[in-house]
Amino acid sequence: MLNLVPRHEQIVARILGDDYARPLTIIIGLSEIIMAVWILSGYKTKLNAIAQISVVATMNILEFILVPDLLLWGKLNLLFASIFILVVYFNEFYLNKKQHK
Repeated sequence: MLNLVPRHEQIVARILGDDYARPLTIIIGLSEIIMAVWILSGYKTKLNAIAQISVVATMNILEFILVPDLLLWGKLNLLFASIFILVVYFNEFYLNKKQHK
């Protein structure tokens, strides 16, 4: 969002086009900030976890297919995203369930 990692904007440009890369990168960054605030708020945590899993899976599958050369760890990014998805799932739907009993 602050253009400290130009690779992010390059990924957006390749997938969605050069004309809208900068504004879309800012919108994506703002969306990530909103998601972080939502996580910290503890509001509707199950919906939040589903949203996180959906967004991370969609984004990483698209990047894996369309721009693997721009990813920090190439196609391995999908492995790290999958681990993150499992952690979010385990935390919300397994650990959180135990805490509420």
